[in-house]
Amino acid sequence: MYVSLTVSATLRRRVLSWYGRSGRDLPWRRTRDPYRVLVSEVMLQQTQVSRVLPAYRRFLRRFPTLRALSRAPLGKVLREWSGLGYNRRARDLHRVARTHASGLPRTVAGLDALPGVGAYTASAVACFAFGEPTAFADTNIRRVLGRAVLGHTATDQEAIELDRVIGSKREGARWHHALMDIGATICLTRRPRCDVCPVRGVCEYDGVDRSSRRKQSPFVASDRRVRGAIMRQLVSSSRGVTMATLRRGINDPRVARLVGVLAQEGLVEVSSGSVRLPTR
Repeated sequence: MYVSLTVSATLRRRVLSWYGRSGRDLPWRRTRDPYRVLVSEVMLQQTQVSRVLPAYRRFLRRFPTLRALSRAPLGKVLREWSGLGYNRRARDLHRVARTHASGLPRTVAGLDALPGVGAYTASAVACFAFGEPTAFADTNIRRVLGRAVLGHTATDQEAIELDRVIGSKREGARWHHALMDIGATICLTRRPRCDVCPVRGVCEYDGVDRSSRRKQSPFVASDRRVRGAIMRQLVSSSRGVTMATLRRGINDPRVARLVGVLAQEGLVEVSSGSVRLPTR
């Protein structure tokens, strides 16, 4: 993908300059501890910063290191995760801790091989914790770089290539944090604040984003709601809950099936008609 050197240099300069003045002060940006960076990145998957902030602090008070997390039963980890949703993220973090209690891999490939991490999170941790000059893109980065250069939100592949061509190799962490902040506060999905954008004047966006969006099916979203209701009932009970109690409390015909799914995923234990959080 061709982007002129002049445009690349201007974008970099403006983005980094803006971040120096207006970047958000977030706790995970004040550390290069790989574990703490990983916790933040996993929590930020599909969860807003405002919800992650108190959960991040609470979780790290309870589990300050990989080793501390590895020694805890999964049930306790899930209780600390309560309120964030997508509980498989907590399960996968726990699995990472149990297999790498002495430290995380330092390479993108090594991080990518960890349970529940994936290419984006692996690259983000490598960049923010280890200073690796790697290209990656989340939703905000796709929108900011895509609109600025292509005139519309980029695909994952387009955004990563744009990041590789334009991004700062020496200040990778600040560059990516800046793009995320611009996407979260200025280059919004709807009603972007173009009048205060640092790349105004070199941006190709004309106010109409023609990128396609995939919508989650109502059935999948509803399943997630019932799963969440099951987990909330279990979090509030130290001894477990009978299947009959879950059915009455949630009043949804999918309760039994989704309890079975949660058990297969290792998020609950079922014994003699009682359901509880894992004890190991």
